Amino acid sequence: MMMKDVRGLTGEVVTPDDPQYEEARQEWNRAIQKFPCVIVYCESVRDVQNAILWARKNEAKIRIRSGGHHYEGYSVGNGVLVIDISRLTNIYINENERLVRIQSGVRNRELYNAVGKLGYPFPGGTCPTVGVAGFTLGAGWGMSSRLFGLGSDQLLEVAMINYEGKLVKASANENEDLFWAFRGAGGGNFGVVVSLTYRLPPKTGNVTLVQLYAPNATKQLQEQFLAVWQEWLKKLDIRMTLNVSIYNSAEEGLAIFGRGIFYGDSENAKQLLKAFSDIGIDVTAQYVSFLEAVTIVMDSYPPYEKFKSTGRFVYRDYDAKEISRIAGTIQKPPQGSVFAAVTVYALGGRIRDIGKKETAFYYREARYIMGIQTVWEEDAFARENKEWLEPRFQYIRSMTKGSFVNFPYNKLKNYEKAYYGRNAERLREVNEKYDPFQVFTFPQGING
Repeated sequence: MMMKDVRGLTGEVVTPDDPQYEEARQEWNRAIQKFPCVIVYCESVRDVQNAILWARKNEAKIRIRSGGHHYEGYSVGNGVLVIDISRLTNIYINENERLVRIQSGVRNRELYNAVGKLGYPFPGGTCPTVGVAGFTLGAGWGMSSRLFGLGSDQLLEVAMINYEGKLVKASANENEDLFWAFRGAGGGNFGVVVSLTYRLPPKTGNVTLVQLYAPNATKQLQEQFLAVWQEWLKKLDIRMTLNVSIYNSAEEGLAIFGRGIFYGDSENAKQLLKAFSDIGIDVTAQYVSFLEAVTIVMDSYPPYEKFKSTGRFVYRDYDAKEISRIAGTIQKPPQGSVFAAVTVYALGGRIRDIGKKETAFYYREARYIMGIQTVWEEDAFARENKEWLEPRFQYIRSMTKGSFVNFPYNKLKNYEKAYYGRNAERLREVNEKYDPFQVFTFPQGING
């Protein structure tokens, strides 16, 4: 790898010669192994500006990294400059106006702790180390989404550094087209986001953390779950949001597991979930503070994984034959897989209150997201696991209507249409306006 002269870069600069480089280049998905030429840990907005100007001067490609959770690893790359903003972690809360402004390196756990201690919920994600910025820019599904909308729906203002190293703000009153794009276009486009301002939901008392679990499940029970799920979701109280996996793991075999949050008491939560307990799925409910609930969920995540995963939007009911085939996708995992799953994520509720062209997130009318994944531990099985996913993804693609940009898949054809639907053309126009020289490009980025 040819080293570039790093003079002009500020912050902590890591190159392949440095002892911390091997750890610094890693993504959360350890199946991604890329080798950037320089990684800059930015500790101020000035560091971000200097990195952009340095990249342009040295003709280096840029990748932007916050939490490092991009499924396909597009926040790193071979021979690129990684602008790592994970140290921009200031959080400002204005309780009088019910606002929170964060720098773009803040992660889910940090934001939940800050607002949760004051009694506020927040429609954030579930993994503790996911960057709130990337989560939000890709619309942002979480366990409060049906009640409060997506993470991007609470967004009031975004500040970014553009290709010239200048600060640009976007809101409903300033650069409205850019603000529209930021709510669903995904991270890495247009410029480097350095801060985001949100409207906080009203303070809440306790919530109910719900759990569904069926160890020693059968394929028949997994099919029953999917059949019940698609009917149950149609009339679900908007105060409940959850995701559930039917899976086949090396440790448990076939099983079902899911969690969610209900903004109400545990007895009502159990009653809402009776359709699942009636078919033999164990339902539990804990009445705890919002912060306790999200902390329990976050604490269940491992420090990293090796996986291939994606997600699509469901708009219709499936018949018994289709349900059987969906459940059938995970009955024979690839060699080396420790966890193969189909996961469903509830949509609806307040997500539908905003029109599909009012923000860049197009799939507001979908009923739920359906994802498929496989997780492995040994590198020797990586290729087999990735190849196993492809035909199964294609089957799910045939019965769904678009891909979730926060659950990206590198084998998508016409990815802009898949991620953005009929909003793709407008996004290209916005990108051409704010990044005319394509400084911020990456695989599956928006093309100007």
